[in-house]
Amino acid sequence: MLFLGHLGDTQLAAGSLAMAFANITGYSVLSGLALGLHEPTWENPSSECLTDWKPLLKLAAPSCVSVCLEWWWYEIMIVLCGLMVNPKPPVASMGILIQTTSFIYVFPSSLSFAVSTRVGNELGANRPYKARLSAVVAVFVSAMMGLSASTFASTTKDKWARMFTSDPEILRLTSIALPILGLCELGNCPQTVSCGVLRGSARPTTAANVNLGAFYLVGMPMAVGLGFYVGVGFSGLWMGLLSAQICCAGLMLYVVGSTDWDLQANRAQMLTCTDSRLSNDDCDNKGEEEQPLISITVTLAP
Repeated sequence: MLFLGHLGDTQLAAGSLAMAFANITGYSVLSGLALGLHEPTWENPSSECLTDWKPLLKLAAPSCVSVCLEWWWYEIMIVLCGLMVNPKPPVASMGILIQTTSFIYVFPSSLSFAVSTRVGNELGANRPYKARLSAVVAVFVSAMMGLSASTFASTTKDKWARMFTSDPEILRLTSIALPILGLCELGNCPQTVSCGVLRGSARPTTAANVNLGAFYLVGMPMAVGLGFYVGVGFSGLWMGLLSAQICCAGLMLYVVGSTDWDLQANRAQMLTCTDSRLSNDDCDNKGEEEQPLISITVTLAP
């Protein structure tokens, strides 16, 4: 899809249809595999299949909402572009910029999933020091990701959009907004990874509340005010996003930085119904005696 913007409308529509068919085909194949495994792995469905869903939903629903709140904001920005005086260039430029930030988002999002799992495992094993260390390392790496993304966006502002289109007005708007997008990534990468830390410590509701406040109570009024009332225009929408990302990153980092990891480890023991407790010294300073990731036991038949 990257180069189809240089072709005609028919080729662009054909590329969109091809992507849609590919997604449908993948879903169909996965559904077939899942349904094919029903008979050998499952018994007849019963009401027991619905038991113990409440704890899962209490964690899953806020996690989904946290991500949706951020991405819905981008969709609202496209709608706002459609309300401008000459909407076609802003909408097209917004599409390029959202595609760009989606490409960049893959990297902190992957790190977010990894640190969420690692922090959850360490807290579940009652190793609060290692959970904290994992969070600190992940946030530091995310800051480096944000710096790299910002550098990329700033240095390619006059070249990146040419891969999508040759329209001069779209190129102009994109080149103006790309440096602002780069600044947004300075906050987006750390806040995405910090959100993963909160998920790993069973606090997705906190992350959802932070995203709600930052994007809709700070960023949205700022974007509408700058874009339509102050007269900044298209760039004003991205300045509103920048204010939201700064606010969100600051709040996320504050929550992670002020976390009582010993308390979170105790919560993890309660959430997993684990009564056995290890001392912090035993958990955090095992050294070479720490259990391996994989253990193989061989039993010889008599």
